[in-house]
Amino acid sequence: MVRRTAEMILASSARPVLVVTGHQAADVLAALADLPLSFHHAPDFAEGMSASLRAGIDAVPVESTGALICLGDMPFVRPDTLDRLARFHSEQAAVFPTWQGKRGNPVLLARSLFADVMMLTGDQGARALLSAIPDQVAELPVDDPGILRDVDRPDALRQTL
Repeated sequence: MVRRTAEMILASSARPVLVVTGHQAADVLAALADLPLSFHHAPDFAEGMSASLRAGIDAVPVESTGALICLGDMPFVRPDTLDRLARFHSEQAAVFPTWQGKRGNPVLLARSLFADVMMLTGDQGARALLSAIPDQVAELPVDDPGILRDVDRPDALRQTL
């Protein structure tokens, strides 16, 4: 699943592609070893999602104006959706893709939010942070139901391939 997700991201124009490892890091590295990716380990991954998010944001090159936060369990997001998000320029601090009015992932975070992301703790992502600044969050309608589909079990992946 993580390989399929990485291949979909690599099929987009978003660069660089950074992979944050944590639990089962050796398995993830082995599954992705031959792909042109940059790996960054979150040593405190057991703390929760915030640890991985902080590790990824910390690895974003200084010249990048933002980051697309892609989730390893969402292999159905189409590359053109990633391209649209990456090209979307806004005065907003964050952009969510929407499909049929529902917010999904990945989310685009502007560099202006990076310091706040680095303060997150526990098993929370950026949603809590973004809910506190609704006037700084934009939505980008996309024709991609994959933004709503995460895979929690291997059989769910097989059923849709």
